[in-house]
Amino acid sequence: MSPDRHGRVADVVLGYDTVAQYQHDPRPLGAIMGRCANRIRDSRFTLDGTTYHLTANVGRHHLHGGAQGFDKVEWQGKSFKGSSTSGAVFEYTSPDGEEGYPGTLRCRVTYTLTAKNELIVDYWATTDKATPVNLTQHSYFNLHGRGAGDVLGHLLHVNANEYTPLDEELIVTGEIASVRGTPYDFRALTAIGVRVPGSGYDINYVLNRRGAGEGVLVHAAHVEEPESGRTLDVHTTEPGMQLYTGDGSAFCLETQHHPDAVNHPRWPSVILRPGAEYRSRTVFTFGIVS
Repeated sequence: MSPDRHGRVADVVLGYDTVAQYQHDPRPLGAIMGRCANRIRDSRFTLDGTTYHLTANVGRHHLHGGAQGFDKVEWQGKSFKGSSTSGAVFEYTSPDGEEGYPGTLRCRVTYTLTAKNELIVDYWATTDKATPVNLTQHSYFNLHGRGAGDVLGHLLHVNANEYTPLDEELIVTGEIASVRGTPYDFRALTAIGVRVPGSGYDINYVLNRRGAGEGVLVHAAHVEEPESGRTLDVHTTEPGMQLYTGDGSAFCLETQHHPDAVNHPRWPSVILRPGAEYRSRTVFTFGIVS
């Protein structure tokens, strides 16, 4: 729940009241996506000389971890409450070979609400074999409030000069291109609906991280809803962020490594090896403009 400039609160995240309702909606509302979020070309990759074949669930390609990705498995959760924070911790162990991925992957995702109107999402994982890992969460936001209108009038700024272009099957081409002169240029605060592509936005941005070390939070995006005055800011340790709008009823800002990075060795690596820890943090901060 988030207040507007007049103190009226509204639910700004799409969701349901029961597990059954989530199970019957094909959209991954608020779900954790993995073992690798986004698309992997031809549902395969080669790692240390071995080619692995993943479950193909969008044509011949692999999306969001496959037919039984992390959004469709049962996580074990428990809540916590501190002096100025509260939240929940979710854990899941992905067995060796699940959806074609090598290694047993132990995962933990912690959601923390703070007194500063922040939602902090911390990801952690370890593995017993080298494996790709690229976790994100898939919340659908609408700063009008759930069911109170579309998001095309929301103003968006994305802290990115570049993006990863797609082919006709929505798979990255391997190019990194400037947003200048494209519908993806949100370097200045711009209404989402001003130049939205015909099928809506579904594109990964290369965030401006120059000078920021690995694990350092950078500002990724700012969103304003002019009527209510509600705002959302996103900071992340990730190198990329997917903007998704679908039919325009909500928007997603999925912080992540770049799509299909496992097949593009020059991009930031998604490979986790035994003895190492996967760590990622994203902070969603809600506010108000007068």
